[in-house]
Amino acid sequence: MNRLDVAVIGAGFIARTHLPAWIALGARVRIFSTDGQAAQLAEEFAATEASTLDEALEWATVVDICTPTTTHRDIALAAFEAGADVLCEKPLALAPADALEMAYAAQKAGRQLYPGHVVRFFPAYVRLRHALNSGALGRVAMARFTRTGRYPTWSPWFADPTLSGGIVTDQMLHDMDIARWLFGEVVSIHATQRGHLNAQAPESPVATGSATLTHASGAITQVLGVWGPPATPFRYTFHVAGSNGTLTHDSLAHPSLRLVGQQGTEADGVPTGDFGEDPFTTQIREFAAAFKGGPAPRVDASDGVAAVRLAAAARQSVATGLAVAVEGSCQQEPLEGNRP
Repeated sequence: MNRLDVAVIGAGFIARTHLPAWIALGARVRIFSTDGQAAQLAEEFAATEASTLDEALEWATVVDICTPTTTHRDIALAAFEAGADVLCEKPLALAPADALEMAYAAQKAGRQLYPGHVVRFFPAYVRLRHALNSGALGRVAMARFTRTGRYPTWSPWFADPTLSGGIVTDQMLHDMDIARWLFGEVVSIHATQRGHLNAQAPESPVATGSATLTHASGAITQVLGVWGPPATPFRYTFHVAGSNGTLTHDSLAHPSLRLVGQQGTEADGVPTGDFGEDPFTTQIREFAAAFKGGPAPRVDASDGVAAVRLAAAARQSVATGLAVAVEGSCQQEPLEGNRP
């Protein structure tokens, strides 16, 4: 298999999480950023700095977009025009029309586009999906997903909802995508958010959000998100209730899953143990294999577009106080795939 030539665009937090995986996979990496941090990051990871975006793109077979959300569309379109495949950090865009344009541009250029929905690669959620697909929980009626972490004040644009979409888009999109992955298309959503939701975050900002999703299958899922003060530990949980029992996970309380049967006793059937490889590495390993002609990964451009639609509907619900029908729900995304 040929070595990948990867242009990492951006030099912030996400670029730093992606770079070790590309290096471990033997990719040749060039970094471009407009914030003056590319040189330091390139030195740290024994990569090369590109002086312009055009220089980075003309050299690359893969472009890894790790920049603020509102820049994703233009960089992706330029990458496809240059003949490169794209990994784009989530969300693909703020506006569904922009996300769909990115997906169609990839298709027209015969290139691949994958969104960085890394939670699909967390072992706990993979095991939950296996448990659901095996029928271990029976008929599922409801599920709850929570995600808590520090307010991302390391970059000021997160506090500006016109740039990040706020907590409902930037953070809660992960679990809305998981809910759709597990329980199918969403027909309506009702969302709320509270706390600091404006640009220029204070010293210890807090924001929270919630969304209730109604799926075409009849399942109801709830997503709760928290951005807290700097000392807030990263934590994610889920609780799924079915006719055969419940499945729970708390990333801080225990490192494995616990399946409780109808009589309240521990039940077998869900593997436990060390979670192994870092999910960002697992994600990029799967994308890299697809870029080289291997199997399609577990998430594709149509999933990225669907997640942007969910987030947009959630923001509309927040603004109106009403439940909002999800655009394109229960309809197959009109994309023919990501593969050339």
